[in-house]
Amino acid sequence: MLGLGGLWLLWRRPPAAGVPAKSLRLRKVASGVSPGSTSPRALNIFDRDLKRKQKNWAARQPEPMKFDYLKEEVGSQIADRVYDIARNFSLALDVGCGRGYIAQHLNKETVGKFFQVDIAENALKNILEMEIPTVSVLADEEFLPFRENTFDLVVSSLSLHWVNDLPRALEQIHYVLKPDGVFIGAMFGGDTLYELRCSLQLAETEREGGFSPHVSPFTALNDLGHLLGRAGFNTMTVDTDEIQVNYPGMFELMEDLKGMGESNCAWNRKALLHRDTMLAAAAVYREMYRNEDGSVPATYQIYYMIGWKYHDSQARPAERGSATVSFGELGKINNLMSQEKKSQ
Repeated sequence: MLGLGGLWLLWRRPPAAGVPAKSLRLRKVASGVSPGSTSPRALNIFDRDLKRKQKNWAARQPEPMKFDYLKEEVGSQIADRVYDIARNFSLALDVGCGRGYIAQHLNKETVGKFFQVDIAENALKNILEMEIPTVSVLADEEFLPFRENTFDLVVSSLSLHWVNDLPRALEQIHYVLKPDGVFIGAMFGGDTLYELRCSLQLAETEREGGFSPHVSPFTALNDLGHLLGRAGFNTMTVDTDEIQVNYPGMFELMEDLKGMGESNCAWNRKALLHRDTMLAAAAVYREMYRNEDGSVPATYQIYYMIGWKYHDSQARPAERGSATVSFGELGKINNLMSQEKKSQ
């Protein structure tokens, strides 16, 4: 099994000092909150029950922290974005919290109380230590059981790429935010694990005369801003980053994905791959992408997003035609500033 010693991350922030949570409770709630039921436009791509079982299995492992390196890294990046906002959040929500990879990097001076929602009860039972008072809620990320205008802050890390109806999930997050509340999230992007995807497709085509999808589909970056806007968010920011992790081989990568609870759960997945196809894929992977030291890289593309719920106090663009300076005069600014300095 591959531990932290066999991996290389581009950057890593040391975890915050852990203090036992003061108010850790596990609540099981019924799903369903406005707006409405699942949209008829939604596609049923993922087996959500299988994803729950995968995450529960991963959380039951004797040493789940061996596989937390990626989720802790992205969780710390989201925490940094929370710290960049100069305000305190009385009530916050983590959608798809896992073992609490974001809250462990925050302090009680920034967040007063954290509600943590996840589909896997074992993840909530094995939550990481943190100093913020926490309430754990067992619920599906696709059906948030909270009232409108409840939270000052909503965060989500590496969970939304498994929901079937992403537009509705973003609408629900917007719904539970208070006016002038902010959503900060991260999800896997379309180039994630492209090395693994390509190797499996080439090997399966050569050995079996065709291929099936073995890596789940991801949202395109161009669509994400549109989805946030359609959900009602404004002042949006979307950016992308890549984390490359080196593994001894393809099988160690697949073992770690299973330990993260990130195995494929698409309905159209192929249940089994022949042994010779898997060996061929591992050989293709090594031949096409091998590093000089013999390891193989795996690329994780991360989309980070920030969106605000509208409030009258927020800055708004000026009305069309209200400008007092034309673009043609902008080139004269340097001359005007130099003349002012000389006059002083």
